[in-house]
Parts: sequence; structure tokens; C-alpha cells
Amino acid sequence: MPATDAVRRPLVAVSLKMYLSAAQTRRYVARVGELLGEAATAALGVEIAVLPSFPLLESTALALGPHGGRWGAQDVAPSDHGAQTGEVAAGVLAELGCSYVEVGHAERRRLFGETRAVIDSKLVEVTGAGMVPIYCVGESERAADPDEAARTCLMDLEAALRVIGAAQVVVAYEPVWAIGAAEPADPAYVRVVCTVLRDRLRRANPRSRVIYGGAAGPGTYHHLAGAVDGLFLGRFAHDIEALAQVVHEVSADSAAADIPTPIQEATP
Repeated sequence: MPATDAVRRPLVAVSLKMYLSAAQTRRYVARVGELLGEAATAALGVEIAVLPSFPLLESTALALGPHGGRWGAQDVAPSDHGAQTGEVAAGVLAELGCSYVEVGHAERRRLFGETRAVIDSKLVEVTGAGMVPIYCVGESERAADPDEAARTCLMDLEAALRVIGAAQVVVAYEPVWAIGAAEPADPAYVRVVCTVLRDRLRRANPRSRVIYGGAAGPGTYHHLAGAVDGLFLGRFAHDIEALAQVVHEVSADSAAADIPTPIQEATP
């Protein structure tokens, strides 16, 4: 999508993973569309994006598009075409209006054996098709101190930047040990890691953003405002009221923190 102004909004992205059925997904995104359509919510200045299963992308687009919402995919093929049964090319996702594509999630690395080479190929495909990768980084185990975690994540980010250069990216900091946990990681710990990542991204592309995921939900952003550019939500956002609460918190706390906001649009 072309840039319309020079103001970047905080991003609240929701990955539905494989939790919901087709009917449940359609009902959910319809509710998100209603949330976006409320006059008061539209003025909050928070970008909302939903990442459903591949077959639900078109219905998600129909529900969110008229209200200014964004949508994206949870995965992408590592090459652009050919005999790859079951894969979906970045070009097809772009045709479906996707703004974002998730790349490098810990579950893809662990369960599907995605290597650095595969991840790099996916990053190239996504940015080459004019979409923005939501690139997931995070240490496997809680580090002795946040500086150590920051170094680990920065190495991962540097590897990604070597292949995408100055293209826009959303970095989702998701410490693996916090994914699926009852509580998010300690805010002070997260702030250190995300500050390091944000500083590096600003030098690569001022439009790029850092968001936090990993048991994130209502109340999480309040402790992170000023260090992150939004949240990456999972199961806690399946409750539409919880999602609405998060959106309002992000809006209020971003304004209170007087956070400088670079470009909002998803196009590199």
C-alpha cells in the first residue's frame, strides 16, 4: 500500500495460528472489523493487523479492508514459483492485499526445522513482493541478564538485515521461554532488549518497528511504552474485549509517552 503520510502508528498485530476453525475465524475478524469501524476507535491512531490461516485471507480482507485494518500471512514459500506442493508464494499473498508476513517464528524454526538459509530466502521473497516481514527474534532460554539476551537477538537481526538491507521490517521480540507462558517477560528485561533492537533498526530504516510478543495481553504495553512500537498478540487477543482493551492502552500510553513515530505504512 502506498504511503499516505509521514506519521507511523503503533502496531497491534494478532496471529491466530491454528487455534480457530474457518467459521470461528470469520466471526472473529468480523468483530475486529466492527471494532475498527467504531468512530472512537478509529481516532485512536493504532494500526491493527490480523494474520489468519491461508484459506481465510480473502474473507479477512473483506472484513477488515473497508475499515482500514491490515492483514497478513503466518508463513510464505522460500521461492517465488514452481513445483512446491502446499506452499504459497509471496506474490500471491501480495495479490491478496497482505501487508505483513510472519517470518522466523520460533515454532517454525523448532517444529519445521527452518534454517538460516530458509529464513533468509523468505525475507527476500516478502520484501521483494512489496510486503513487510514481521521478523521474530528471541532467545531460547532466559538469559542471565537482559544485555546478554539483547546481544543474542541483535545477532539474529543483523543476519536478517544482511539480506533485506534497508527494506522496512517489523521485528517481533518474542523470548521463546515466554511464548505460551502465563505471564509476559519482566518489563525491565524486555525494555533493555527492545531498546537495543530499535536503535539498530533506526539506522537501517526509520520506518521499521519493534513490537513485543510472548504472553502479551491487557496491561503489557503499559510497562513497555517508549521502548516498543506495539504488541504481537496470540491467544489473549482471541477475546475481542481484551483486544479492544489492548488497543486503547496502546493509544493512551503511546500518547502519554510522547513517542516519536516514524512512517506508518507497510510498504518498504
